[in-house]
Amino acid sequence: MQAPLNIALVGNPNSGKSSLFNVLTGLNQKVSNFPGVTVDKKTGSAKISPNLTANIIDLPGTYSLYPKSADEFVTYDVLINPQNRDKPDMILVIADASNLKRNLLFCSQIIDLKIPIIIALTMMDLAKSKGVEIDLPGLERELGVPVVAINPRKNKGMAELRKNIELLASEKFGAPARDFIDNQSLASNVIHDVKEVFPTSSDYAALHVAVNYEELTFLSGSQKKVIGDSIKNNQFNKTKVQAEEIMQRFARIKHVMKAAVVETAPFQKQLQTERIDNILLHRTWGYVILLVVMFLLFQSIFWFASYPMDVIEAGFGSLGGWLTDILPSNNFSDLLINGVIAGLGGIAVFIPQIMILFGLITILEDTGYMARISFLTDRLMRQVGLNGKSVMPLISGVACAVPAIMATRNIENRKERLITILVTPLMSCSARLPIYTIMIALVIPSKTILGFLSLQGLVMMGLYLLGFIMAIMIAAVLKWLIRIKEKSYFIMELPDYRAPRWKNVGTTMVEKAKIFITDAGKVIMVISIILWFLASYGPSKKMDAVHAKFEPLIEQASTDSIRAEIEKSFQSEKLANSYAGILGHAIEPAIRPLGFDWKIGIALITSFAAREVFVGTMATLYSVGEDADENDATLREKMEAATWKDGRPVYTLGAGLSLMLFYAFAMQCMSTLAIVKRETKSWKFPVIQFVYMTVLAYVSSLIIFQLFK
Repeated sequence: MQAPLNIALVGNPNSGKSSLFNVLTGLNQKVSNFPGVTVDKKTGSAKISPNLTANIIDLPGTYSLYPKSADEFVTYDVLINPQNRDKPDMILVIADASNLKRNLLFCSQIIDLKIPIIIALTMMDLAKSKGVEIDLPGLERELGVPVVAINPRKNKGMAELRKNIELLASEKFGAPARDFIDNQSLASNVIHDVKEVFPTSSDYAALHVAVNYEELTFLSGSQKKVIGDSIKNNQFNKTKVQAEEIMQRFARIKHVMKAAVVETAPFQKQLQTERIDNILLHRTWGYVILLVVMFLLFQSIFWFASYPMDVIEAGFGSLGGWLTDILPSNNFSDLLINGVIAGLGGIAVFIPQIMILFGLITILEDTGYMARISFLTDRLMRQVGLNGKSVMPLISGVACAVPAIMATRNIENRKERLITILVTPLMSCSARLPIYTIMIALVIPSKTILGFLSLQGLVMMGLYLLGFIMAIMIAAVLKWLIRIKEKSYFIMELPDYRAPRWKNVGTTMVEKAKIFITDAGKVIMVISIILWFLASYGPSKKMDAVHAKFEPLIEQASTDSIRAEIEKSFQSEKLANSYAGILGHAIEPAIRPLGFDWKIGIALITSFAAREVFVGTMATLYSVGEDADENDATLREKMEAATWKDGRPVYTLGAGLSLMLFYAFAMQCMSTLAIVKRETKSWKFPVIQFVYMTVLAYVSSLIIFQLFK
């Protein structure tokens, strides 16, 4: 059996690279970081044939071998640096057949590195629908490398691809025999001097060493000096050389396209896309349509999720009541019912809304409209120190701030990337959704406006828009505070419109629900058990005093109704004197001006681990402090019945709005702070982020409560 090959997967973004990686590696995958950087490194093991296995390295997508971002530089280093531990034995270039001309630029650069290469063409069906016919044997002849048509989603062409990999591995094919363009003519003397001090795989690789020699860590000081002297002596202008190279490549690509590609109806699809874009990207109507789309998205979360949510809520309530009836009254049953079941029930009810939110976002991405949102908002973004590329992380922040902040890596401008990182957590993520939902249900009437607009849906949309508006305002302030001067450009290819892949939508909904259940469930389980203990036990002196006060009164009660009232007061006072109650009362003076009681205070602390823990915390606290007869009541009903000592309801309109606003702005997420530290390589920025968001949340909540109390 041959030793495992190192195969690098490279290609333009959105070319189908990830799909191929998943098909080749199956479940044999792992994600780590490339050495020294925070860019994700996806690797996997693939069985190519009975006698050949391969280590597949999925490199970040890039449009050319001239890197502009951290992601692109990782790809560049793996391909150019002969000392890189991930140096590939073979390169698999994934090219989008429906955009072949653009993809061939990167393919041609890889060919000139003179490393064994296979070009895998994806999206052949989309190319055919555009009227593009590709002569694969002709394309192979023109490029001088193997070309295979594949469809990873349908497992088409995979056998032929594996066969080509096997042939290349057995040296039936070698590295490309000829250059795609005459690289020597671009800077022959400099290329010669580079190869004298640093052996490279090709003339083109030597040219890249000359262009980027100052940034390349694998060159020694003496090597850099020799290369620098050669560049100076030969008056090497890297900008001019790059421009000349690109012009030569596109001239050669034009010849290749003419020889191997036939476009029978090249303008039909383009005209259809342009007609739709004339409406969706209109200077006025485009923004109106965007607001309508966002409105429908948040209305749908309430329209479609209400029935399954009611069923789940009632189911957990019934389960709690049933377990109370059949289990003996002891600490274990109390922990199970009032700790674990109450905590998980408080979060499971929001699964339908999470699934619907992610399903609708996936539809927007699949249809091509999400890219139009970036284009539409670029002008606004630039006014506040960002650009259109900042929109995708901000929109991703509606799902989760952690991957959204990681997505800022494709923003080349350092200042714009830093501002985007600092404001992205203001976008309302899915972890805030359970808090918004339960508070809206408590304090916002369930009624319609104009007969069809849900008031609760409008409030939900308002909270998401508020997060976006505040992110824009903070970005405008940071634009003047962060003193980094660097030009930026926004270049984006708008994809064709196409029908959403419903299987992909369904898979995403299920996967996100699984992640929400497992990730949130683990945290909630631990927090619920700790909370149950803190809420059930307290200092012996205080707890003994409570027992001494109420036990004689319970025994002396003349009727069942009186006994039930005393029992309820007994449970309430036990909770108030427990460890959790003492902690809550200690912080209550600081949060009382916001309309929050001590129970909400405890939830504010526990939800710092993860915002969604708020609901689980409230479920546990209200379960521990209640009479056994009320175990079948829903959390919403328990919170509606909550009162201050003077009998006033806790959850008034003012308190509800205050709480929603606090969670809209507060940095209640340890994971986000950790990822900000990792991406910025400094604790300074997460500390700044935590402080400004906490102050913003407190002041905003204080103002709104005073206005509506």
